[in-house]
Amino acid sequence: MAMGPVQMLVLGFSEPEFTGKIAAELDKLREHEFVRIVDALVVSKADDGTISALQVSDLTTDEAMEMGAIAGALVGLGAGDPEDGALLGAIEGADGHLIPDEEMWFVADSIPNGSVAAILLLEHLWAIPLRNSIVEAGGIALTDEWIHPADLVAVGLEAAGQ
Repeated sequence: MAMGPVQMLVLGFSEPEFTGKIAAELDKLREHEFVRIVDALVVSKADDGTISALQVSDLTTDEAMEMGAIAGALVGLGAGDPEDGALLGAIEGADGHLIPDEEMWFVADSIPNGSVAAILLLEHLWAIPLRNSIVEAGGIALTDEWIHPADLVAVGLEAAGQ
């Protein structure tokens, strides 16, 4: 399985006003095969504390198990046992999701009534051919980082001596 870089987004909505625009934008990215949803968990906590959750993935169960095995092996490599890590990762993906069910309760406990939180794992499919071309040319990634507007403000403050 050729796997692109996976980005985790954790989003909070204190006073959600969903109009379908977020889903529409994600659908456009998915239709053009720029990204795929590895897993997404959306947890809503009503004003009265009632919890509802939705979990979605673009992966088949087999793909979730394979991706879980890859992630588990890498974690296991760091912990000294990639084989056990791969097995545990595959088991985690056996329900078709990589975000564990108990995460829903953790998220629900972390947000106030009347709000919504989401955990989104996005695989960047567009990066696979670029990465392959870099590797074929003998290159390796030395580092990568997302640059957010707040990072640029911090650089400006530092440059100004503040």
